[in-house]
Amino acid sequence: MLSHLHIRDFAIIESIELDLREGLTVLTGETGAGKSILVDALQLAIGGRAGAEVIRHGADRAEITATFALTGTPAALREWLLEQSIEGDDELVVRRVIQRDGKSRAYLNGHTVALQLLRQAGEWLADIHGQHEFQSLMRSHAQRELLDSYAGATSLAERVAELHRARVKVDESLEDLFNAARDRDSRLELLRHQLAEWETLALKEGELVSLMEERHRLTHGAKLGDAARVALELIDTNESSNAHALAARALSQVRQVAHLDTTLAESLPALEESVIRLRDVARDLTRYLDKREADPSRQELVEQRLATIESLARKHRVGPEGLPLVFSQLGVELERLDKLEQHSGSLTDERDRLVAEWRKVAAQLGERRRTAAEELATDITQRMQGLGMVGGEFRITLPSQASTGLTQAHGAENVEFQVSANAGQPPRPLAKVASGGELSRLSLAVQVALAARATSDETSAACMVFDEVDSGVGGAVAEIVGRELAALARTAQVLCVTHLPQVAALGTQHLQVRKQSDGKRTQTGIRNLQSTDRVEEIARMLGGVTITDTAREHAAEMLRGGVSPPSSRDAGSSSSGSARKSRVRGR
Repeated sequence: MLSHLHIRDFAIIESIELDLREGLTVLTGETGAGKSILVDALQLAIGGRAGAEVIRHGADRAEITATFALTGTPAALREWLLEQSIEGDDELVVRRVIQRDGKSRAYLNGHTVALQLLRQAGEWLADIHGQHEFQSLMRSHAQRELLDSYAGATSLAERVAELHRARVKVDESLEDLFNAARDRDSRLELLRHQLAEWETLALKEGELVSLMEERHRLTHGAKLGDAARVALELIDTNESSNAHALAARALSQVRQVAHLDTTLAESLPALEESVIRLRDVARDLTRYLDKREADPSRQELVEQRLATIESLARKHRVGPEGLPLVFSQLGVELERLDKLEQHSGSLTDERDRLVAEWRKVAAQLGERRRTAAEELATDITQRMQGLGMVGGEFRITLPSQASTGLTQAHGAENVEFQVSANAGQPPRPLAKVASGGELSRLSLAVQVALAARATSDETSAACMVFDEVDSGVGGAVAEIVGRELAALARTAQVLCVTHLPQVAALGTQHLQVRKQSDGKRTQTGIRNLQSTDRVEEIARMLGGVTITDTAREHAAEMLRGGVSPPSSRDAGSSSSGSARKSRVRGR
């Protein structure tokens, strides 16, 4: 449910802030006052397209914030929010900002999201009926989902789609196997030859790193040897002067007088350790030089071993370090090809099982759809007669899907809504024959029919908006339109832009949209009408420019016969640029 709407610097709106409630909310006002601007703003908030032209003149950006109460919303929306890591148990705050350069930003509960994600959320949050892009009745997948919802077959449809996806996945695996089988014998021979080369190489774990380090040492052997010999000579072997002899002499001198001064005696341990360490370093350097000179042909052996490894790596187009993984994968492929026939048989059996189950479930789904299609078409056709389309007919056809495989994602048949708006005309696809006003009224008829049997979890959107759904009708038809809207509002929140007093009188909340001007600029404001003001507004809608007492009496009678107007404690007002903003308190 849409509980709060805040619009800033959008079109001719400077700032409007509203709290909305359950039931039927009607928006009325003079032609051109800006009633549809509110619908446009809500559409923008849930992912509609817009550019810099929507920003109020003189402002840097337009901003729309819509708060939706999540109580009673579809479980799928909550699951989707969890998948997107968007927290919020009680409400979802949707915010859209349009900048002067035409770029926009979208937020869900403070998280920046891509426009596509905002649109996905918007399909659950609000459904706008009228000449807008959110006309869900025009979308083929929406028609199918509406029929499945009416038939109580949503879970069957999901199972059909699930079985189809599983079958496609198995077929992809079979295709991979069949492609492999075409060259199986030659591929097996190549794999066995390649694995034999790997076994012959017998590369040990860590050997490559060890060989690379050793080659580096051997390549710089002369430099290393010269440095080690010079170091050994300076430390120990130079007869005239070396570090070990000098350290030993220093130790001897300190030992002779250490008993005379304890402070000097403290240096003895360090000197003794220095002499020992110098002796150890000399031994290490001697062993290092002896070892180097013991195997002069080692460099050739290392180079040959590395050349063999690098040659095999080039053959498989990887670095030497990637060879173990390559041959591990080759081993897996060899095992798979050896068991190809066995694996292929298992996959074929699994595909046959999935196809058989799909056909069973799809047949159940098709039967549900056919029964529901007849009932829903009859229901909507009857409603059309009272909605200004006398003699019109609504039909739902279920043509078989063109077979492109063993299963289809959405069942064995397509779903197509067809309509004839006038008697004597054959029904044609909805998108090709319905005008904007007819489409709005058809949407209303469909939604009311669905609401009669849908559970709260199956409700298509948290908020339904009808923009001038009563276009082109009047009299008794207008009253029927209003009562259909009021009936729908008993199970869902409904917002309706209307010019008809018969519809306005049935609202549980009545908002008047007014255009205000100080001679320099024009703005749109909104009032939440109280009892007396509501009578005046409906009288205006009945009588035009001059409001008579007769019109007021008629308006009051219409309100008494419809839904009681909001109490005074729910009242307030809102206008652009004013310090005081309306808050229509929710129940």
